[in-house]
Amino acid sequence: MRKRLYWHSRRGMWELDLLLIPFLDHCYDGLAPEDQAAYRDLITEEDQDLFMWLMRREWPEDPTRRRIVKMIVEYAESTGNDQYRTL
Repeated sequence: MRKRLYWHSRRGMWELDLLLIPFLDHCYDGLAPEDQAAYRDLITEEDQDLFMWLMRREWPEDPTRRRIVKMIVEYAESTGNDQYRTL
């Protein structure tokens, strides 16, 4: 399951990889089951939608999806860039 999540978190856009992979590596296991389900659901979305949401150009209408997007964005904004060097 974890390898599948990692594979689906790798996107066609480098910007998305820089947000999704570190979040998966450092936060996913500590999420509540409903937030893990929201992440799994989120990564089924199209790259252009993910890009708009994760770049904060707009927020998803669905409250559950909006919550996980905000968690990813807040994590990226609150951490150093050392974790991105391995991508």
